[in-house]
Amino acid sequence: MSSLHANVITRPEEEELPQPQRPPTPPVYTTFAARGLHAQNFPAHKPRDLRIPSPQAITHVAWSCDGKRLAAVGIDKITRLWTPETSMEFRSATNFSGGHSDEVDYVSWNPTHSDLFCTSSQKDKRVVFWDARQSRYIQQTQLKVSPLQTNYSPDGKVLLCTTVGYPLVFFTFGKENDASKETWQISDKDGSMVASTATFNHAGDGIILTHHSEHSLRIVDYPSLTLRENPAAHVGGCLAVALDPRGRYLASGGYDSIVNFFDLNEWICARTIASCENTINALSFSYDGEYLAIASTASYIDIIATETGMPLHRVPALAPSPTVTWHPSKYVFAYCGQTKAREGSPPPTAVISLFGGGI
Repeated sequence: MSSLHANVITRPEEEELPQPQRPPTPPVYTTFAARGLHAQNFPAHKPRDLRIPSPQAITHVAWSCDGKRLAAVGIDKITRLWTPETSMEFRSATNFSGGHSDEVDYVSWNPTHSDLFCTSSQKDKRVVFWDARQSRYIQQTQLKVSPLQTNYSPDGKVLLCTTVGYPLVFFTFGKENDASKETWQISDKDGSMVASTATFNHAGDGIILTHHSEHSLRIVDYPSLTLRENPAAHVGGCLAVALDPRGRYLASGGYDSIVNFFDLNEWICARTIASCENTINALSFSYDGEYLAIASTASYIDIIATETGMPLHRVPALAPSPTVTWHPSKYVFAYCGQTKAREGSPPPTAVISLFGGGI
Protein backbone atom coordinates (compact mmCIF):
# COMPACT_ATOMS: atom_id res chain seq x y z
CA MET A 1 0.00 0.00 0.00
CA SER A 2 1.38 3.39 -0.93
CA SER A 3 0.37 5.43 2.08
CA LEU A 4 -2.52 6.11 4.41
CA HIS A 5 -1.34 9.70 4.99
CA ALA A 6 -3.19 12.07 7.30
CA ASN A 7 -6.34 9.99 7.66
CA VAL A 8 -4.61 7.22 9.51
CA ILE A 9 -4.07 7.80 13.19
CA THR A 10 -1.11 6.14 14.84
CA ARG A 11 -2.29 3.22 16.93
CA PRO A 12 -2.08 4.01 20.65
CA GLU A 13 -0.21 1.79 23.03
CA GLU A 14 -2.22 -1.41 23.21
CA GLU A 15 -2.89 -3.43 26.28
CA GLU A 16 -1.18 -6.77 25.94
CA LEU A 17 -3.50 -9.16 24.16
CA PRO A 18 -4.49 -12.36 25.94
CA GLN A 19 -2.73 -15.28 24.29
CA PRO A 20 -4.96 -17.96 22.77
CA GLN A 21 -4.98 -21.35 24.43
CA ARG A 22 -2.67 -23.68 22.55
CA PRO A 23 -4.30 -26.94 21.42
CA PRO A 24 -2.56 -30.35 21.53
CA THR A 25 0.28 -30.85 19.05
CA PRO A 26 -1.23 -31.81 15.68
CA PRO A 27 -0.15 -34.82 13.61
CA VAL A 28 3.15 -34.08 11.86
CA TYR A 29 1.74 -34.78 8.38
CA THR A 30 -0.68 -31.84 8.73
CA THR A 31 2.02 -29.23 9.33
CA PHE A 32 3.19 -26.73 6.71
CA ALA A 33 6.69 -28.21 6.67
CA ALA A 34 5.47 -31.78 6.09
CA ARG A 35 3.31 -30.57 3.21
CA GLY A 36 6.16 -28.61 1.65
CA LEU A 37 4.60 -25.20 2.29
CA HIS A 38 6.15 -22.00 3.60
CA ALA A 39 4.11 -20.64 6.50
CA GLN A 40 3.31 -16.93 6.41
CA ASN A 41 5.07 -14.74 8.98
CA PHE A 42 1.99 -12.88 10.20
CA PRO A 43 3.67 -11.37 13.30
CA ALA A 44 5.91 -9.37 10.95
CA HIS A 45 2.93 -7.25 9.88
CA LYS A 46 1.09 -4.47 11.68
CA PRO A 47 -2.56 -3.43 11.23
CA ARG A 48 -3.18 -0.40 9.05
CA ASP A 49 -6.11 1.56 10.44
CA LEU A 50 -8.21 4.32 8.95
CA ARG A 51 -10.34 6.22 11.45
CA ILE A 52 -13.36 8.10 10.11
CA PRO A 53 -14.99 10.67 12.43
CA SER A 54 -18.57 9.42 12.74
CA PRO A 55 -21.06 8.52 15.47
CA GLN A 56 -21.85 5.41 13.39
CA ALA A 57 -19.82 2.24 12.84
CA ILE A 58 -18.62 0.71 9.61
CA THR A 59 -20.72 -2.46 9.64
CA HIS A 60 -19.48 -4.42 6.64
CA VAL A 61 -16.55 -4.55 4.21
CA ALA A 62 -16.12 -6.69 1.08
CA TRP A 63 -13.55 -7.17 -1.71
CA SER A 64 -14.48 -7.12 -5.38
CA CYS A 65 -13.93 -10.47 -7.10
CA ASP A 66 -10.65 -9.26 -8.63
CA GLY A 67 -9.45 -7.81 -5.32
CA LYS A 68 -8.86 -4.34 -6.74
CA ARG A 69 -11.62 -2.58 -4.79
CA LEU A 70 -12.72 -2.66 -1.18
CA ALA A 71 -16.28 -1.60 -0.36
CA ALA A 72 -17.44 -0.35 3.04
CA VAL A 73 -20.90 0.52 4.38
CA GLY A 74 -22.42 1.55 7.69
CA ILE A 75 -21.81 5.27 7.82
CA ASP A 76 -24.87 7.23 6.65
CA LYS A 77 -26.56 6.36 3.33
CA ILE A 78 -23.34 6.09 1.33
CA THR A 79 -21.31 3.14 0.03
CA ARG A 80 -17.59 3.88 -0.23
CA LEU A 81 -15.16 2.13 -2.56
CA TRP A 82 -11.39 2.27 -2.19
CA THR A 83 -8.61 1.01 -4.43
CA PRO A 84 -6.20 -0.07 -1.66
CA GLU A 85 -3.21 -0.50 -4.00
CA THR A 86 -3.48 3.23 -4.73
CA SER A 87 -4.70 4.77 -1.48
CA MET A 88 -6.87 4.22 1.57
CA GLU A 89 -7.23 7.89 2.38
CA PHE A 90 -10.76 8.92 3.29
CA ARG A 91 -10.76 11.48 0.47
CA SER A 92 -9.74 8.88 -2.09
CA ALA A 93 -12.93 6.82 -1.70
CA THR A 94 -15.49 6.82 -4.49
CA ASN A 95 -18.92 7.47 -2.96
CA PHE A 96 -22.16 5.90 -4.16
CA SER A 97 -25.33 7.53 -2.89
CA GLY A 98 -28.95 8.06 -3.85
CA GLY A 99 -30.03 4.43 -3.64
CA HIS A 100 -30.93 4.34 0.03
CA SER A 101 -32.98 6.64 2.22
CA ASP A 102 -31.39 5.34 5.43
CA GLU A 103 -28.24 3.69 6.76
CA VAL A 104 -26.66 1.00 4.57
CA ASP A 105 -25.86 -2.23 6.43
CA TYR A 106 -24.41 -4.77 4.01
CA VAL A 107 -22.56 -4.96 0.69
CA SER A 108 -21.93 -7.95 -1.62
CA TRP A 109 -19.92 -8.11 -4.84
CA ASN A 110 -21.01 -10.13 -7.85
CA PRO A 111 -18.53 -13.06 -8.09
CA THR A 112 -18.41 -12.93 -11.91
CA HIS A 113 -18.09 -9.19 -12.59
CA SER A 114 -15.66 -6.93 -10.76
CA ASP A 115 -17.80 -3.79 -11.22
CA LEU A 116 -21.16 -5.09 -9.99
CA PHE A 117 -22.28 -5.06 -6.36
CA CYS A 118 -25.41 -4.70 -4.28
CA THR A 119 -26.19 -3.01 -0.97
CA SER A 120 -28.99 -3.43 1.55
CA SER A 121 -30.52 -1.49 4.41
CA GLN A 122 -32.62 -2.87 7.24
CA LYS A 123 -34.20 0.52 7.90
CA ASP A 124 -35.37 1.47 4.41
CA LYS A 125 -35.98 -2.21 3.44
CA ARG A 126 -34.21 -1.85 0.11
CA VAL A 127 -31.76 -3.91 -1.91
CA VAL A 128 -29.95 -1.71 -4.43
CA PHE A 129 -27.84 -2.93 -7.37
CA TRP A 130 -24.86 -0.87 -8.59
CA ASP A 131 -22.26 -0.73 -11.32
CA ALA A 132 -19.02 0.85 -10.06
CA ARG A 133 -18.50 2.45 -13.48
CA GLN A 134 -21.48 4.76 -13.01
CA SER A 135 -22.56 6.90 -10.09
CA ARG A 136 -26.30 6.17 -10.19
CA TYR A 137 -27.68 2.82 -9.13
CA ILE A 138 -28.85 0.46 -11.89
CA GLN A 139 -31.77 -1.01 -9.97
CA GLN A 140 -33.56 -0.41 -6.70
CA THR A 141 -35.89 -2.99 -5.12
CA GLN A 142 -38.21 -2.26 -2.23
CA LEU A 143 -38.96 -5.18 0.11
CA LYS A 144 -41.73 -5.65 2.64
CA VAL A 145 -39.22 -6.99 5.16
CA SER A 146 -35.82 -5.86 6.44
CA PRO A 147 -32.88 -7.42 4.56
CA LEU A 148 -30.13 -8.74 6.81
CA GLN A 149 -27.44 -10.21 4.54
CA THR A 150 -27.05 -10.88 0.81
CA ASN A 151 -25.09 -13.61 -0.95
CA TYR A 152 -24.63 -14.29 -4.68
CA SER A 153 -24.65 -17.69 -6.34
CA PRO A 154 -21.32 -18.69 -7.96
CA ASP A 155 -22.61 -17.75 -11.44
CA GLY A 156 -23.89 -14.37 -10.21
CA LYS A 157 -27.42 -15.08 -11.45
CA VAL A 158 -29.14 -15.63 -8.09
CA LEU A 159 -29.04 -13.51 -4.95
CA LEU A 160 -30.05 -14.85 -1.55
CA CYS A 161 -31.29 -12.36 1.00
CA THR A 162 -31.79 -13.25 4.65
CA THR A 163 -34.22 -11.04 6.54
CA VAL A 164 -34.89 -9.96 10.09
CA GLY A 165 -37.33 -12.56 11.43
CA TYR A 166 -38.83 -13.50 8.07
CA PRO A 167 -38.17 -16.14 5.38
CA LEU A 168 -35.44 -15.95 2.77
CA VAL A 169 -35.92 -13.77 -0.29
CA PHE A 170 -34.59 -15.06 -3.63
CA PHE A 171 -33.64 -12.72 -6.48
CA THR A 172 -33.01 -14.06 -9.98
CA PHE A 173 -31.42 -12.18 -12.88
CA GLY A 174 -33.13 -12.41 -16.27
CA LYS A 175 -35.82 -11.05 -18.56
CA GLU A 176 -39.35 -10.67 -17.27
CA ASN A 177 -41.99 -11.70 -19.80
CA ASP A 178 -41.15 -9.93 -23.08
CA ALA A 179 -38.83 -7.35 -21.57
CA SER A 180 -35.76 -6.53 -23.65
CA LYS A 181 -33.52 -5.90 -20.66
CA GLU A 182 -32.41 -8.31 -17.97
CA THR A 183 -33.16 -7.19 -14.41
CA TRP A 184 -33.22 -8.62 -10.91
CA GLN A 185 -36.61 -10.07 -10.05
CA ILE A 186 -37.88 -11.36 -6.71
CA SER A 187 -38.46 -15.06 -7.22
CA ASP A 188 -41.75 -16.71 -6.32
CA LYS A 189 -39.76 -19.63 -4.87
CA ASP A 190 -41.22 -20.89 -1.61
CA GLY A 191 -39.29 -18.97 0.97
CA SER A 192 -40.52 -20.69 4.11
CA MET A 193 -37.00 -21.00 5.55
CA VAL A 194 -35.88 -18.45 8.10
CA ALA A 195 -32.12 -17.95 8.40
CA SER A 196 -29.55 -15.49 9.73
CA THR A 197 -26.94 -16.42 7.11
CA ALA A 198 -27.35 -18.14 3.73
CA THR A 199 -24.35 -19.18 1.63
CA PHE A 200 -24.21 -21.02 -1.69
CA ASN A 201 -21.78 -23.90 -2.00
CA HIS A 202 -19.08 -23.68 -4.69
CA ALA A 203 -21.10 -25.68 -7.22
CA GLY A 204 -24.21 -23.54 -6.75
CA ASP A 205 -26.41 -26.62 -6.19
CA GLY A 206 -26.65 -26.27 -2.41
CA ILE A 207 -27.16 -23.63 0.27
CA ILE A 208 -25.81 -23.57 3.83
CA LEU A 209 -28.22 -21.95 6.27
CA THR A 210 -27.66 -20.92 9.87
CA HIS A 211 -29.78 -19.22 12.49
CA HIS A 212 -28.65 -17.43 15.62
CA SER A 213 -31.14 -19.40 17.76
CA GLU A 214 -30.44 -22.84 16.22
CA HIS A 215 -27.60 -25.11 17.34
CA SER A 216 -27.40 -26.99 14.03
CA LEU A 217 -26.59 -26.13 10.40
CA ARG A 218 -29.02 -26.73 7.56
CA ILE A 219 -27.71 -27.78 4.17
CA VAL A 220 -30.36 -27.79 1.44
CA ASP A 221 -30.28 -28.66 -2.24
CA TYR A 222 -30.81 -25.85 -4.72
CA PRO A 223 -33.18 -25.17 -6.40
CA SER A 224 -35.40 -27.82 -4.72
CA LEU A 225 -34.56 -26.57 -1.18
CA THR A 226 -34.77 -30.15 0.05
CA LEU A 227 -32.96 -30.67 3.34
CA ARG A 228 -29.78 -32.69 2.74
CA GLU A 229 -27.85 -32.46 6.01
CA ASN A 230 -28.53 -31.06 9.47
CA PRO A 231 -25.35 -31.42 11.56
CA ALA A 232 -25.23 -30.17 15.14
CA ALA A 233 -22.74 -27.33 15.44
CA HIS A 234 -23.04 -24.95 18.40
CA VAL A 235 -24.60 -24.57 21.80
CA GLY A 236 -26.87 -21.55 21.82
CA GLY A 237 -26.84 -20.75 18.12
CA CYS A 238 -24.70 -20.48 15.01
CA LEU A 239 -23.68 -17.00 13.87
CA ALA A 240 -21.09 -17.37 11.11
CA VAL A 241 -19.95 -19.78 8.40
CA ALA A 242 -17.21 -19.77 5.76
CA LEU A 243 -16.42 -22.19 2.93
CA ASP A 244 -12.88 -23.37 2.28
CA PRO A 245 -12.01 -22.31 -1.32
CA ARG A 246 -10.54 -25.80 -1.86
CA GLY A 247 -13.88 -27.41 -1.06
CA ARG A 248 -12.62 -29.40 1.93
CA TYR A 249 -14.19 -27.68 4.91
CA LEU A 250 -17.03 -25.57 6.15
CA ALA A 251 -16.10 -23.50 9.20
CA SER A 252 -18.83 -22.43 11.62
CA GLY A 253 -18.80 -20.22 14.70
CA GLY A 254 -21.32 -19.33 17.36
CA TYR A 255 -22.18 -17.95 20.77
CA ASP A 256 -20.17 -20.73 22.43
CA SER A 257 -16.87 -19.20 21.12
CA ILE A 258 -16.14 -22.49 19.34
CA VAL A 259 -15.15 -22.81 15.67
CA ASN A 260 -15.91 -26.14 14.01
CA PHE A 261 -14.44 -27.48 10.77
CA PHE A 262 -16.88 -29.77 8.97
CA ASP A 263 -15.66 -32.21 6.33
CA LEU A 264 -17.74 -31.38 3.25
CA ASN A 265 -17.85 -34.99 2.07
CA GLU A 266 -18.98 -36.68 5.26
CA TRP A 267 -20.48 -33.67 7.11
CA ILE A 268 -18.68 -34.71 10.26
CA CYS A 269 -16.73 -32.32 12.48
CA ALA A 270 -13.08 -32.80 11.48
CA ARG A 271 -11.67 -30.52 14.18
CA THR A 272 -12.75 -27.96 16.74
CA ILE A 273 -11.00 -24.68 17.58
CA ALA A 274 -11.45 -23.77 21.22
CA SER A 275 -8.75 -21.10 21.50
CA CYS A 276 -11.21 -18.18 21.15
CA GLU A 277 -12.74 -16.72 24.30
CA ASN A 278 -15.65 -14.75 22.86
CA THR A 279 -18.73 -15.00 20.67
CA ILE A 280 -17.75 -15.52 17.03
CA ASN A 281 -18.95 -12.74 14.71
CA ALA A 282 -17.46 -13.72 11.35
CA LEU A 283 -15.14 -16.19 9.64
CA SER A 284 -13.12 -15.99 6.43
CA PHE A 285 -10.72 -18.38 4.67
CA SER A 286 -7.65 -17.13 2.83
CA TYR A 287 -7.71 -17.58 -0.95
CA ASP A 288 -5.77 -20.86 -0.74
CA GLY A 289 -7.76 -22.19 2.21
CA GLU A 290 -4.67 -22.53 4.40
CA TYR A 291 -5.67 -19.89 6.95
CA LEU A 292 -8.87 -18.93 8.74
CA ALA A 293 -9.45 -15.44 10.16
CA ILE A 294 -11.84 -15.23 13.11
CA ALA A 295 -13.60 -12.03 14.16
CA SER A 296 -15.26 -12.06 17.56
CA THR A 297 -16.73 -9.68 20.13
CA ALA A 298 -13.18 -9.05 21.36
CA SER A 299 -10.87 -6.37 19.98
CA TYR A 300 -8.66 -8.69 17.95
CA ILE A 301 -8.71 -11.02 14.94
CA ASP A 302 -7.37 -14.56 15.31
CA ILE A 303 -5.53 -16.34 12.49
CA ILE A 304 -5.71 -20.14 12.58
CA ALA A 305 -3.94 -22.74 10.44
CA THR A 306 -6.71 -24.70 8.73
CA GLU A 307 -5.08 -28.14 8.63
CA THR A 308 -3.69 -28.16 12.18
CA GLY A 309 -6.10 -25.89 14.02
CA MET A 310 -3.10 -24.15 15.58
CA PRO A 311 -3.41 -20.42 16.44
CA LEU A 312 -0.78 -18.52 14.45
CA HIS A 313 -1.29 -14.88 15.35
CA ARG A 314 -3.68 -12.60 17.22
CA VAL A 315 -4.10 -9.27 15.42
CA PRO A 316 -4.93 -6.29 17.65
CA ALA A 317 -7.99 -4.33 16.53
CA LEU A 318 -9.20 -0.90 17.57
CA ALA A 319 -12.69 -2.33 18.16
CA PRO A 320 -14.59 -5.61 17.91
CA SER A 321 -15.32 -6.32 14.25
CA PRO A 322 -18.67 -7.54 12.89
CA THR A 323 -16.90 -8.93 9.83
CA VAL A 324 -13.55 -10.04 8.44
CA THR A 325 -12.76 -10.84 4.81
CA TRP A 326 -9.60 -12.10 3.10
CA HIS A 327 -8.43 -10.65 -0.20
CA PRO A 328 -9.31 -13.05 -3.08
CA SER A 329 -5.68 -13.58 -4.12
CA LYS A 330 -3.36 -12.15 -1.41
CA TYR A 331 -2.58 -12.72 2.25
CA VAL A 332 -4.40 -9.56 3.30
CA PHE A 333 -7.70 -9.22 5.11
CA ALA A 334 -9.98 -6.32 5.91
CA TYR A 335 -12.11 -5.73 8.99
CA CYS A 336 -14.03 -2.83 10.51
CA GLY A 337 -15.99 -1.50 13.48
CA GLN A 338 -16.28 1.46 15.81
CA THR A 339 -14.13 2.54 18.74
CA LYS A 340 -15.75 2.73 22.16
CA ALA A 341 -16.49 5.93 24.00
CA ARG A 342 -14.07 6.38 26.89
CA GLU A 343 -13.94 9.15 29.44
CA GLY A 344 -11.26 11.65 28.57
CA SER A 345 -10.75 10.12 25.12
CA PRO A 346 -11.80 11.38 21.70
CA PRO A 347 -15.40 10.58 20.64
CA PRO A 348 -16.06 7.21 18.97
CA THR A 349 -14.86 6.84 15.39
CA ALA A 350 -15.62 4.39 12.62
CA VAL A 351 -12.69 2.17 11.72
CA ILE A 352 -11.64 0.24 8.64
CA SER A 353 -8.43 -1.80 8.87
CA LEU A 354 -6.15 -3.91 6.69
CA PHE A 355 -3.74 -6.57 7.87
CA GLY A 356 -1.14 -8.53 5.92
CA GLY A 357 1.30 -8.05 3.08
CA GLY A 358 1.07 -7.62 -0.66
CA ILE A 359 -0.91 -4.37 -0.84
